[in-house]
Order: sequence, then C-alpha cells, then structure tokens
Amino acid sequence: MANVVVIGAQWGDEGKGKITDLLSRSADVVVRYQGGVNAGHTIVVDDKVLKLHLIPSGILYPDTICLIGSGTVVDPKVMLGELDMLATYSIDISGLKLASTAHVTMPYHRLLDQAMEQRRGDRRIGTTGRGIGPTYADKSERNGIRILDILDGDRLRDRLAGPLAEKNEILEKLYGLEPLDFETVVAEYVGYGKRLAPHVVDCTRTIHSAARARQNILFEGAQGTLLDLDHGTYPYVTSSNPVSGGACIGAGVGPTLIDRVIGVAKAYTTRVGEGPFPTELQGSLNDHLCDRGGEFGTTTGRRRRCGWFDGVIGRYAVEVNGLDCLAITKLDVLDELDEIQVCVAYELDGERIEYFPSSSEDFARCQPIFETLPGWQTSTADCRSLEELPPTAMSYLRFLADLMEVPIAIVSLGANRDQTIVVEDPIHGPKRALLST
Repeated sequence: MANVVVIGAQWGDEGKGKITDLLSRSADVVVRYQGGVNAGHTIVVDDKVLKLHLIPSGILYPDTICLIGSGTVVDPKVMLGELDMLATYSIDISGLKLASTAHVTMPYHRLLDQAMEQRRGDRRIGTTGRGIGPTYADKSERNGIRILDILDGDRLRDRLAGPLAEKNEILEKLYGLEPLDFETVVAEYVGYGKRLAPHVVDCTRTIHSAARARQNILFEGAQGTLLDLDHGTYPYVTSSNPVSGGACIGAGVGPTLIDRVIGVAKAYTTRVGEGPFPTELQGSLNDHLCDRGGEFGTTTGRRRRCGWFDGVIGRYAVEVNGLDCLAITKLDVLDELDEIQVCVAYELDGERIEYFPSSSEDFARCQPIFETLPGWQTSTADCRSLEELPPTAMSYLRFLADLMEVPIAIVSLGANRDQTIVVEDPIHGPKRALLST
C-alpha cells in the first residue's frame, strides 16, 4: 500500500469513511490531517452503524495506529464521546493517538460560530455551527489553545486568560450573549485533558518513525476538494485544506513521502449547505437520489442537495489533488433510472467552458452542458466483480474514467464492507497499482 492520501473529489460526503475503512486493512497507521467535528463518516460493520467525526475509521482494526494530526481542530468533549461509544462495542481504542499540537475547539468558538452565522442572514455560509471556523481563526491569529495546553491546569490558565476575556467581550457587547466563567472552563477542559493524556503524542515524530520503519501510512482527509479554503467555492468552504497537499501540512510530512493519491466521488453529486451547485436537481429526481442514497449529513442531519455527476469539478479535483485513481461510490443509487445525465462542460455568458471558474459569482451563473447515457434498471447491489455489472453500468463507469482522465480502481455498491468491487487493473488503464502487499 505504501503511503496513500484519500481525499473527497466533490463537496464532501462522498463515502470516504467506507473507502478509508477498506484501505485501512492494509495500513499500519491512519492519519486524519485536517478538519474537526464538522466532518463525519458513517461505517456499517456487521449491521452496526458507527458514526464518527474525529476518530479515523481505521480504529476498527486492532493493530492499526490511528493518529489525529496537528492540522485538525479537536473538540475534546465530542472526541471522548466517540471513544465511549466505541468502548460500548468492545472496540480496542488503545491505538488512538492525538497530536499534542492540534488546536482545541473551546466553548466560545461554538457560540461565536452560531452567532456569526445567524448574523449573516441571507449571506449565511451554511456552517455546521460546531466552532470550526473560529478555532482555525484563533490558530491563525496565534491566539489558540492546543492539546498540550489542556494537560496542565496552570498552563491552561496562563494561555486562556487573554483569549477568554476578549471573547467574553465580543459575546456580550456584539452578540448579547452571556459571558463564560473562567474557572468553569478551566476545570472542564483540564478534566478532558486528564482523560486524553494517555493518547497524546508528538505527531510528526510518530509519523516519521513509522515511515522509517517502512510501515504503510494512510492519510485521511475530511470534507472534499470543493470545500477547500483556498481551492474551493469560496466563501462557501470549510476553514482548512482537504486537498491532498493539506496532508503534508496537517501531518507534518514532505510531499516526497506520498506515493499515491486516491479520490473518492459519488456516481452522482451532492452538496450540504449554501453555495452554487450547477447540476443540482429539483423535484422527484432529487428526492429519488436523496432517499435511495440516504443523503442526510452525518454531522448535522441536514438533507443533502443532489445532482448529476459533474465532470468539470471532477477534472478540477484530479488536477489540484494529483489523483492517481478514483473510487466511485453509490453506483447502486442509480439502478432504477432509465437514463442518466453527466455534466461535461458549462455554458457561461454564452460561451462553452470546460474549467472550474475561480469566482463563485461566475460559478453560480454556469449552466451545465449534459450528455445523456442509458441506465441499466437492474440491481447492482449484489455484484462483486466487474463482469457481474450490467453492460450499461460498465459503460457509465468507463465514460466517467474517460471524462476525468483517471482510472477507476474501486466501485462501491452499498454501505456494507462486502458491497465493493476492488479492481485489480483499473478500468481505464492504471497509472499505478492501487494496492500492494
């Protein structure tokens, strides 16, 4: 397997949790490198549905080290809740490691996130309200609290005094909210620190020790390419870098350590929250995809917006991530359709374009140009090899591979682990072998 980055090639919610779980079987170390509890992935194991926000899905494998990297922001209350939930399933959590330099989401971050979003009104971004943006903002302003700070009460008091006084003033005077009590916050977070202390490590040293031992490392991104702070549909983006390059920063490794990059994309497209979405469907087709695909956010429970596969943003994701291959998920959701549309280009101000516009205002004015493909109108849920797929389903996959100019190496046909086709020779001529043992 070597060292692999798995990223979302759309707006997140592509099914990365299942693909990461699949690849984690061959991994010695799984690293979550950015994002916070605004992300979420659902894994189905033996009819058990596990919903995780911070902890990598590799935790289900007892011999795998799961590291939450320095580039993440950690809500310790949520993280401890996930650990407690895993313990109820008798899942070994001793392999979980947490970077001492990861930043901590504090209670004022959540309050500010929600208040700012409400204040935006019609210009709201569609945040999850979990405090992620304000946590990253404090990190950039060098005013944040890190995991190592909550391990010691005196250190936390020293680090927290200035920021909390400032945030209380904003909460009271700007938003009319009650201030937070200093000692209450200190006591709560020192309590979290005591429980988390056995898991805390030096992130960079842990990863490079694994690399020197020639262990297989899997880097797991949250959200998706089009939500990237620098390369997504700004301002309707997250506050970190989900693209593959973010793995180097968030984990503390150089690009030469990365051997390959796998992008995950649904066989159609979804988006949660606000922002332009050229291929978005309305009415019965939207409802059909949403209902069959179970398109409700793991973190917020919000109904996802559904649309046809967008090849323009797909090609963009290939470029900005340097994708070697794709995992296509939820192909089975399209099983009942008699025809399927794929966006191959946009029309912008009367001109055909085949690139992703950098301006969200321009992107909002793009009209999709579709090609129509026949559906297969038969179930693919029980297919376990390419030969078992209906010919038109294979044609659809080949069309996507041709459109994005990258091979498809994994096809997912349902939520369960076994509902997966791993392609030994990817559909469109492999650029590299996907898995090696």
